Amino acid sequence: MVTTKIQRAIRFEPELLAKITYIAKESKRSFNKQLEFLAEVCVKEYEKENGVIEVDVTHYYE
Repeated sequence: MVTTKIQRAIRFEPELLAKITYIAKESKRSFNKQLEFLAEVCVKEYEKENGVIEVDVTHYYE
C-alpha cells in the first residue's frame, strides 16, 4: 500500500505510552491513529487561538 504519510520515531515514558494505548483501544483506534487524532486536535486548538499555521510541506517529500 502506497502512502504519503511520513514515518517518525518517537519516544514515550512507559506510563504515558500505556495510557495512550489504553485510550486508543477504548476509542477503537490503533495507537498510530490515536496519535494522529491527538496531533490534529492540538493543531486545531492552536490555530483557533493563534491563527492558521502556514507551512510548506513539499520539502518533507524530497
